[in-house]
Amino acid sequence: METAQYDGLLDRFLRYVKTETRSNPAATTIPSDPKETAFLNELAEELRELGLANVHINQQSAYLMATIPSNLDYPVPTLGLIAHVDTADFNAHNVNPQIIEDYDGHSPINLDRDGNYQLTVDDFPALKNYRGDTLITTDGSTLLGADDKSGVAEIITLAAYLMAHPEVKHGEIKIGLGPDEEIGTGAAHFDVADFGADIAYTVDGGPLGELEYETFNAAQAEIEIAGKDVHTAVAKGTMVNAIQVAIDLHNSLPAHERAERTAGREGFFHLYKFDGSVDHASMTYLIRDHDRQTFEERKHLLGRIVAGLNTELGAERISMKLSDQYYNLKDALTGHMEVVELAKQAMENLGITPNIYPVRGGTDGSTISYMGLPTPNLFAGGENMHSRYEYVSLQTMERAVDVLLEIIRLNSQPK
Repeated sequence: METAQYDGLLDRFLRYVKTETRSNPAATTIPSDPKETAFLNELAEELRELGLANVHINQQSAYLMATIPSNLDYPVPTLGLIAHVDTADFNAHNVNPQIIEDYDGHSPINLDRDGNYQLTVDDFPALKNYRGDTLITTDGSTLLGADDKSGVAEIITLAAYLMAHPEVKHGEIKIGLGPDEEIGTGAAHFDVADFGADIAYTVDGGPLGELEYETFNAAQAEIEIAGKDVHTAVAKGTMVNAIQVAIDLHNSLPAHERAERTAGREGFFHLYKFDGSVDHASMTYLIRDHDRQTFEERKHLLGRIVAGLNTELGAERISMKLSDQYYNLKDALTGHMEVVELAKQAMENLGITPNIYPVRGGTDGSTISYMGLPTPNLFAGGENMHSRYEYVSLQTMERAVDVLLEIIRLNSQPK
């Protein structure tokens, strides 16, 4: 198999993950952290040096956008490829990737020198799938950042290959590299008109073959509880213990509908954050469901519980801010499933079995698809993302480049 399309892939990935780009959920700026801006500017210069056209950072979204011009003499749909540059809420400072060549598929991998953190087949059975592969891991002290710098490296490596090989025929290709996916705000500002694609893919999935087009509907509830703190000696009839109110609220939700007790298409209420004293308590819930009607019912149930407790307390002591985060990607793709079929066909042509399942999460593609640009999600290679146990197979990253090239080839056929 030709390998020129992989030139620079590993070096790019290692360089990218060593650049800290963790997004900041407490910020109100776009991007949320200056380190993201600096990295996007570095990538913009790299794309200019490769010869891409119209390289710019969109003022509305802070997405880095660029164009690989068509070299066809007939029109085909303009294809978009999207990835995010930020990393998740885990230590991302001084990422020190390790390279494990020709992994044997069963031996433990020591991440740190003392062996306190290991990748083992008992804990992570997927390691068996990577016999003979080159694995890139952490040193046990940070995440790796394959989510989604593997996707960034794959897209830019593809761009470098196409710019260096004009004999490879393709339509117009748009590249979008954005911030703040991990804090759920980046795609909210995406400029579909400026991007200019007809169909698109986020390259932000996990292992080989992942093709995702069904996600959760998602909302977040931020709850504040005002207590009344008095001495316990005179508490009867006077004290309102905000912690106890929070416990009562939580226990009013279905006990079996928690993240740790659900799977597949089962939705849940997840108590994500809690902080409390007798005087005041704060709770943050994530609400998730694949079915839109059931999702709405979950939000209404939480609202009824809050209202009922306020009635029992005789005052509006509980306030709730409820906000939708994203919706099921599948609903937005109704009538546009050709973009899914295109990716499926590309994988099958390459001997890759598409792994299609309901995602217990979301992607930037969910938000972007609801803006009118059909955008399912493709695998980028990462395993155990958002943790010190994160790793990625170089060969899976190469296969991701293969799939992108095959999608481009199929999309470039005369219609």
